[in-house]
Amino acid sequence: MVNAPNDSGLSSLLSSTSSSSSSTTTTTIRSSSYPSEMKLEENVLCNFHVAKLFQDNVDRINSIDFSPTGDTLISSSDDDSIVIYDCEKGIHKRTLNSKKYGVDLIHYTHAPNTAIHSSNKVDDTIRYLSLHDNKYIRYFHGHTKKVVTLCMSPIDDTFLSGSMDKTIRLWDLRSPNCQGLMHLVGRPVANFDPEGLIFAVGLNSETVKLYDLRSFDKGPFNAFKLQQDKECDWTGLKFSPDGKIIMIYTNGNVIHTIDAFMGRPLQTLKGHVNNKGLPLEASFTPDSQFIFSGSTDGRVHAWNATNGNYISNFTIDPHQGPVQCVQFNPKYMMLASACTTMAFSIPKIASTSTNEFLD
Repeated sequence: MVNAPNDSGLSSLLSSTSSSSSSTTTTTIRSSSYPSEMKLEENVLCNFHVAKLFQDNVDRINSIDFSPTGDTLISSSDDDSIVIYDCEKGIHKRTLNSKKYGVDLIHYTHAPNTAIHSSNKVDDTIRYLSLHDNKYIRYFHGHTKKVVTLCMSPIDDTFLSGSMDKTIRLWDLRSPNCQGLMHLVGRPVANFDPEGLIFAVGLNSETVKLYDLRSFDKGPFNAFKLQQDKECDWTGLKFSPDGKIIMIYTNGNVIHTIDAFMGRPLQTLKGHVNNKGLPLEASFTPDSQFIFSGSTDGRVHAWNATNGNYISNFTIDPHQGPVQCVQFNPKYMMLASACTTMAFSIPKIASTSTNEFLD
C-alpha cells in the first residue's frame, strides 16, 4: 500500500464530517467517530471519492466482510491471503496466509478475532479460523463440491453453506457436525434475513424459497417463482437491512429486487457492465435506500433501491480490473470495493483538503 501523507489516515476525515440537510427519506449513520450527523442522501453519494487505495494482493480479491461494528474489514484473495484493514484509521493491519487450502467467501463471526471461510484447494471443507494466532479452531466437513454461498446468522453462531453438490447445510460454530441438510434440485444461493429467524434460498435462477430456521425441515413456508434468467445465473442473494427487499445479483448485467414478503418483482437494475460472466457482488446501504454493484469496467455503480433509478453522477472508478466485491460499512460513511486492489471511498468534506487523504 502507498501511504497517504497524513498518518492518521481516514480517522481525521471521519471525525470531521458535518451534517447535511435533513430529509424525511434519509437515515443518519452514526458511530463513535462522528461528533455530528451526516445524512445518507443521493447528493452525498455523488460526492464520494477514493480516500485510500491498497495494493496488498497480487491476485483477485474474491470476498470482503465488515465487522459488525464497522471498525475493521477482512478480505480473502485468490493469492491465498487474508488481509485485515482498520476502517477508522484507513490502514492495513495484518496479512495472514492459507497457502495449503486457499481461501474464499470469508466472513467474520460474532466472536472477536475469528472468521469462517470456504476453501478453493485440496477439498471443500469450511474452516473456522482464529485471526489472533492464525490457527484453525474447527473444520466443517460435508460438502463434496465447491462451496458457492456462505453466510453467518446476524444473531448467533449459526451459519449456512451452499454448494455445487446441490445441498444447503446448516451449522453451528460450536460443533463440527452438520445441524441440518437440504437436498436441492440445482445450484443454490442463500442468506439470512436481518432478524436471523428466516433464510431465503434461490434456485435455478428462477425460484426463491423462504424457510423458518426453527422448522426448516418441514419445507419452505413460502416460495416465489420469477421469470427465469436465461442469459445469466444467480450468484448471490441478500435481504435489505430493513428486511423488506430481497436482492438477487447475477453473473450477467442485471440485478433483481423483489418484495421479501410477497415475492412481487420490484426493480430490474441495469447500467453496470458484466461482459465476462463474473459473479459481481451487489450490496445495500445500511438504511436500505441505495444499492451498489461492481462492474467489469472497473467502476462501482449505484441505484436508488426504491425506484430503481440509476445514479449516473456516482463515479467511483479507481480499479484497473473487474470489481467483484462491494460493501458499505454498517457504521461509518464508507464504501469498500475490490478487484486486485482495495479501495475505501468516503464523502468529500469541503473544509478538508482532499489531497491530504488520497494515495
